[in-house]
Amino acid sequence: MNLTATTLFGGLNEADVLTRLRAVSAVTGDSTAEDAAEVFARVAFSGIAEPGDRMAGMLLTALGANGALDALIRRCDPERIMGLMGQTAGGAALGIAFDEELVQLISAGLERWAPRLNAREAVAHLERAARFDTVLLTPAHAFWPQGLDDLGLHAPHVLWARGTPELLATLPRSIAVVGARASTGYGEHVTMEAAAGLVDRGVTVVSGAAYGIDGMAHRSALASGGNTVAFLAGGVDRFYPSGHDALLHRIVASGVVLSELPCGASPTKWRFLQRNRLIAAASAATVVIEAGWRSGSLNTAGHASALGRPLGVVPGPVTSASSAGCHRLLRETDAILVTTAAEMFELLSLDIAPPARERDEQEDPEERRVMDALSLRTPRSAEDIARRAGLSVMQVQSVLGLCELTGRAVGGDKGWRRHGGSDPQKGG
Repeated sequence: MNLTATTLFGGLNEADVLTRLRAVSAVTGDSTAEDAAEVFARVAFSGIAEPGDRMAGMLLTALGANGALDALIRRCDPERIMGLMGQTAGGAALGIAFDEELVQLISAGLERWAPRLNAREAVAHLERAARFDTVLLTPAHAFWPQGLDDLGLHAPHVLWARGTPELLATLPRSIAVVGARASTGYGEHVTMEAAAGLVDRGVTVVSGAAYGIDGMAHRSALASGGNTVAFLAGGVDRFYPSGHDALLHRIVASGVVLSELPCGASPTKWRFLQRNRLIAAASAATVVIEAGWRSGSLNTAGHASALGRPLGVVPGPVTSASSAGCHRLLRETDAILVTTAAEMFELLSLDIAPPARERDEQEDPEERRVMDALSLRTPRSAEDIARRAGLSVMQVQSVLGLCELTGRAVGGDKGWRRHGGSDPQKGG
């Protein structure tokens, strides 16, 4: 056995690591040492890199998870890492060649990941997962949602699943139903009938377990005896929102709850936005039922369009602010107006090519992650914020300076804290 992590990553015991991997069904007696090392490295990366980190995706594609983790542990310099990437088949497929800009991107990635390079934390992810009967899925797993591969370098490294992962085999015949948290009676009624009608047609309903439309979609699917899948923006051991604890336990009992983040991870606005890409990619089509002008559901819709997934939108009263985002999608995009489960079901037969370029993000991702990592009351050091945000200390210090100028953050002798407050789920 030659687990990189056990020999270099904090002196871990190989037998202990393998025992914990087997406890979450990640390796079997037939698995090779290389298989086990690759799985453990992916577990480590699920806690080291933030969701959707493109540079981490490049590193894993070129070097494999174990090779990428080995390079981090050995503290290879960016030029050396780029050289290693260029020598592999994965690197050749990415067209890796010496490039000063790529060296800088690798360097920035190393600085982001260094604060989280902790061997014991990687083992703790496995221990917490086992306590909650969590199953670890990797891209090599039979139940891995193939649609996630369309995310390319932004694809998740692993998925942590509670419930019945076998149901993930139904995702090629699934529709994501998403919408406003502050839903109206109209929106909830449409959602209830739509989800029930979809599962009656053998469609799996996918959503994000948020208040409002998401929750109603899951409830209706369960009430109709259908399959439903919930993607979370935090660990599957800490259900969020807390008001949906009972609902999520019901989904675990007959469906599946998923996250790309390890057990113990907290939901943040950035992670909600990144979670939305999984909902869009895993599903064969997406339907938006009620969305405000700047609703997080529009983010899911944008991912669906960028991936070439059919996008359906339910119209609402023109006087309703809760449907303003839906009308915006119908006016500004190629979204298809749908009003019934039958019309939503027709989306599965459409073949839509992704657009030539992706949507522009409306918010600076680094600023969002720094703000997510700040506390309203407890001052935190730049180093602590960097670890929480998955950024380098230099990046954090730069963003904090801008946030202080705009009045969003307050610095002092004891550290930095957030000025004012926001609900992290507004990104979801």
